[in-house]
Amino acid sequence: MICIGIDTGVDTGFAVWDSSRKELVEVKTLRIDEALEKVLQYHHASQELGESIYVCFEDARQRKWYGANARVKMQGAGSVKRDSKIWEDFLKAHKIKFWAKPPTEGMTKWSVQRFEALTGWKGRTSEHARDAALMVFGF
Repeated sequence: MICIGIDTGVDTGFAVWDSSRKELVEVKTLRIDEALEKVLQYHHASQELGESIYVCFEDARQRKWYGANARVKMQGAGSVKRDSKIWEDFLKAHKIKFWAKPPTEGMTKWSVQRFEALTGWKGRTSEHARDAALMVFGF
């Protein structure tokens, strides 16, 4: 099974976990339109093989904590909440299985070194791409 992790936002984190090979296949940052298109590509390819994909996206609408600089973070949360709604509507419309995952304190914003040590991924990554990968790593 292919599991796709999405870290919603202006810079969309996008990661693909292949559960049969037990490895990350892609870890990158895309625009939202590019990420939506990539999910469709994986969806269509899996359907041709008689399989399905699973998408896990961070759902900012479920955030319960903000921490330091809460006011600043809450201002940017509106657009990320809108992105969460876009992902939910898109995945439902295409009948793609998904989990709208609440943000988890401590499972985001990992350093490159910590991320590489856990996943073995050696390619260049952004903070958003690493967050997306951590959602599906080992799924």
